[in-house]
Amino acid sequence: MSEKFTQIHEIDSIKIHLMAPTEFNMKWEGRDDLVRQMEASWLCVEKEDLPLSPRLVGPPGTGKTTLAYHTAKKLGKDVYFFQATMDTRPEDLVVQVVIESGNSLRYMASSLLSAVIKGGVCILDEGNRMSEKSWASLAPLLDHRRYVESVVAGLRIHAHPDFRFCTTMNEDASTFDLPEYIHSRLQPQIYIDFPEAEEELKIMAANLPFAPENLLQYVVDFLQNAHMQGELWSVRDGINVARYALKLSRMDNTNPLEKLPLCIANILGHQALGLTGKK
Repeated sequence: MSEKFTQIHEIDSIKIHLMAPTEFNMKWEGRDDLVRQMEASWLCVEKEDLPLSPRLVGPPGTGKTTLAYHTAKKLGKDVYFFQATMDTRPEDLVVQVVIESGNSLRYMASSLLSAVIKGGVCILDEGNRMSEKSWASLAPLLDHRRYVESVVAGLRIHAHPDFRFCTTMNEDASTFDLPEYIHSRLQPQIYIDFPEAEEELKIMAANLPFAPENLLQYVVDFLQNAHMQGELWSVRDGINVARYALKLSRMDNTNPLEKLPLCIANILGHQALGLTGKK
């Protein structure tokens, strides 16, 4: 059995192989109030209360996934990721069937269903890339019914009381316009914008603790200028620029600052050099 599938769960005599949770070295270095908004969304204030299913919206690379993961781990939850795409089908979200030797069937749970059964957190990344048909299959899970159905396994599976859900959505990458009945289930909307300079420097330093401060400060100044000019380059782009500069400078034993124009051009495009004063 693959190491990703670590446990078998039985429902109505049907054995379902569950995905293992995902562990990443992710740490949120942004605003604490956003963490509190996430915690409040998932809180149940009374026994009869239900958690909310927030959607995290903002430009790419602003840390939406990191925020969700950090909050879940802060609450002591196992985390399960599901990457949404234009091709995601309803059955991809729940159970898929694998034919084994002897024509026997093995039911493989998605990461989302594994979170539903185990009471973990499912982070559905880039949810606005997924079609309405796939979202519709999750509608009962995201309201008071709290269940999901598998057509291929012929099962209705009720969510563990500790199950929590959120989705991230890049505001510039929407492939499908989701209907109101889906949006009303994905509340509250938590917006993550580009960070301020001090916060951006903190994020850069946390991801590149081995980088010289003057290199990080240069990249942050560049990003802040880009934000003011309406460019969508994010701190993730800045981390890649700085990381590439460090690698090139190590190759020929030079100052990484000297490599930044080349790195910016290669990663963000030659037009980005207009924001550095060098072309």
